[in-house]
Amino acid sequence: MTVPGQDPAERRVVVTGPPRRTRRTLRASGYYRPRTEIDEQTTLGHTYVRSLMRSQLRAALTVFAVLVLLVGPLPLLFAALPDARRLEWAVLGFGLYLPLVLLARWYVRRAERNERDFVRLVEDK
Repeated sequence: MTVPGQDPAERRVVVTGPPRRTRRTLRASGYYRPRTEIDEQTTLGHTYVRSLMRSQLRAALTVFAVLVLLVGPLPLLFAALPDARRLEWAVLGFGLYLPLVLLARWYVRRAERNERDFVRLVEDK
C-alpha cells in the first residue's frame, strides 16, 4: 500500500532500539573478563598464562630436584659397596618404587590444583 503523492523508493523505515552487537570494554562497562584478555592475547592475558606456566614449571622442577637427590647418589653408594649386587636390585626394585609413586602422585595433584586455581581465576563470575 502506498501513500498518495509519495514514491515507494523515497519511503524510509526507521528502526529504533539498542544495537544487538556491541562490544563492551572494560572502561565503559565497569566489569573485568580475564578470559577475554587471554583470548585476545593482550599483555594482561599473556601475564595470566605465563603465571600458570610458571607455577607448573615450579612443580616440575621441584619433582626433578627431589628425584635427583633421591636417585643421584645411588651410583656412588653402589660403587662404595663392590659386592652388593642383591642390595642394588633391592634398592632399585623395591626401595625406589614407593618414593617414585608418591612423587608422581604429588606432582599430578599439584598440577591439577594449579589448573583449578587458574580456571577459577579466569572464569566469569
